[in-house]
Amino acid sequence: MTAIQKKPVSPIEHLTPEDIEQLGVELDTIRQDILDSRGEKDAKYIRTVIDVQRRLELGSRAVLLFSSFPPAWVVGTAGLSVAKILENMEIGHNILHGQWDWMRDPKIHSTTWEWDMATPAEQWKHSHNELHHTYTNVIGKDNDLGYGIMRVDEDQPWHPFFLVQPLWNFINACFFEYGIAAYDLELGATIKKKQTKDPDFKRRVKGVLTKIRRQATKDYVVHPALSIPTGSFLPTLAANFTANVVRNLWSHSVIMCGHFPEGVETFEKRSIEGESRGEWYVRQMLGSANISGSKAMHIMSGNLSHQIEHHLFPDLPSNRYAEIAPRVKALFEKYDLNYHEAPLPKQVYSAWHKVVRLSLPNGWLATTNAKNAPQQLAMLYKMSTGGPKVRRAAQARLNQLARKTSAAA
Repeated sequence: MTAIQKKPVSPIEHLTPEDIEQLGVELDTIRQDILDSRGEKDAKYIRTVIDVQRRLELGSRAVLLFSSFPPAWVVGTAGLSVAKILENMEIGHNILHGQWDWMRDPKIHSTTWEWDMATPAEQWKHSHNELHHTYTNVIGKDNDLGYGIMRVDEDQPWHPFFLVQPLWNFINACFFEYGIAAYDLELGATIKKKQTKDPDFKRRVKGVLTKIRRQATKDYVVHPALSIPTGSFLPTLAANFTANVVRNLWSHSVIMCGHFPEGVETFEKRSIEGESRGEWYVRQMLGSANISGSKAMHIMSGNLSHQIEHHLFPDLPSNRYAEIAPRVKALFEKYDLNYHEAPLPKQVYSAWHKVVRLSLPNGWLATTNAKNAPQQLAMLYKMSTGGPKVRRAAQARLNQLARKTSAAA
């Protein structure tokens, strides 16, 4: 995946400016159709999901009061994991996008909802709604792309530090809610710029720590303490930790599948200068990927399995994405664009393949085989221990070898 302008053949070179603007008009029509048809059926959907989630969480926590009994631990942990995923993905994420603000229900509104995550809702809305959805897949602008800890494009200079990015990505997946909290704080950049004493930063850090303390107290103090009479303190503690990790792994996987599989485009900063409405739509279309699957899978993913539709229309009710997906796909076909969709296992594999591939110098993975592995490893060692000049020379050799390998294929 390279910045779209640097591709030998641009996936949109066949589109005229008039085509792009007409595409925008047609997408606006789809959006308006949904806005005009929102009603009681949609409101009933989100209220039902919230009711089911709350009942499932309460029931699972009740079962875990007896979690010293292994079957109760398994049932309670599984139920709590599902409840946390539902609250995070289909409920919290979408309410905070303002998808249900039209109901004018103060209990289900983006300005009042607080979710079961380490990061406060207000901070997340800024980093996600305002930044990620505005600058989707723009390198250097969209920090969701690699969360500031990974190399996400071949045009980014390779450095030995990137060799550990598969490990960083796995750790980030296990503790995703805390990674998101640090990302929302722009913690790395703030420390690098030595701005940690900034009053606004301190205020935001205090908000995050308060939220983490509240979440930790609920999951790791209060609920386990209620299990003491049945001798289930430690099993309940372990169940809550497990449920949080399962939720983190699931949400990380779904989000990775939305923007990181092979074939999803990234964009340079200069490419969005003076961007029109139609061009913004095209960037969302090419910078997102869908996950095919069952209705249950779509609900458990917060309907982010319809990531393309979500990025085109982030404030439309999530239960309507499946309805408009065929119309959106038809526009992809009409304008000869790639509608990137695949089953969950394939998308997860593709995303992780890219994480590993980009952790290595450009072309290293593609040009390495059983016969030349010793020489390739020796080259990688030199690149990892040598300076910039050594890396540039070795990269030039790798590029030459990659061209020969590609020509012979």
